Amino acid sequence: MRTGRSGSAVVLAGALALGAFTAPSAEAADTGVTVSNLVLNKGKPIVVGTSAVVTPDFSYHVSWPSGIKLMDVDASPFLYHDTTVAKGANEGGIYTGSVECFEDGTHAADCDGELYIEPRYRLDSNNDATTWKIAVSVHVFGTDGHLKSHEYLTGFGSVQVKRAGKATVDASPEPVAKGKALTVTGRLTRADWVRHAYTGFGGKSAKLQFRKAGSSSYSTVKIVKADSAGRLKTTVTASADGYWRWTFGETATTGGATSAGDYVDVK
Repeated sequence: MRTGRSGSAVVLAGALALGAFTAPSAEAADTGVTVSNLVLNKGKPIVVGTSAVVTPDFSYHVSWPSGIKLMDVDASPFLYHDTTVAKGANEGGIYTGSVECFEDGTHAADCDGELYIEPRYRLDSNNDATTWKIAVSVHVFGTDGHLKSHEYLTGFGSVQVKRAGKATVDASPEPVAKGKALTVTGRLTRADWVRHAYTGFGGKSAKLQFRKAGSSSYSTVKIVKADSAGRLKTTVTASADGYWRWTFGETATTGGATSAGDYVDVK
């Protein structure tokens, strides 16, 4: 949060790792800085696709000892998993993209910001779809601009990072005679962070849902399990004009998805 401003401060770190701000020769030491009320992504899992940048928001309250100014404090949340907090702060983690803090006059401030996740560069394994620990990297600088102390604050809980899912649907024939068989197909896919593409979500069950023309809500007709390539196929009896769709819920590693509705005219 070092910007040379008083009252408020902004950091724009982009996709830079926190390691860029860490002095390798400095020993971790108690900074006297405390962070509380840290809320990440409104308490929800973080779902990431294959190419679009995702910027989960966060907020927290930070306080610091007397004799230190807000402009001399960096407090940057980050995520890490399957490693130590120190290693996660420097490599393989998910880091702060921006943060803005507003001082309240009592050696404390309320801060809002965003993490920065560019999947092609930050997530390189599907094993990254797991539970990530939340920590804060704190640096305190002196009036001469040199690093005085830094530490990693933990105990903020965890968050699930999940692969984004997709569902498609196609109902045929269109139109179809009333009482005749209607074949509904589709495919379930999810983000593959190694191939940077959506690949089949094999073995996942999905709900086939129908919304009658003129109605505002869908109802579940049946549940179908996808094949090894994520393909879905079933038949139903055509009874009324309306929309057909596939939907599936989130899992421990993958976000849920719902296809657009495919309208079928029943003659």
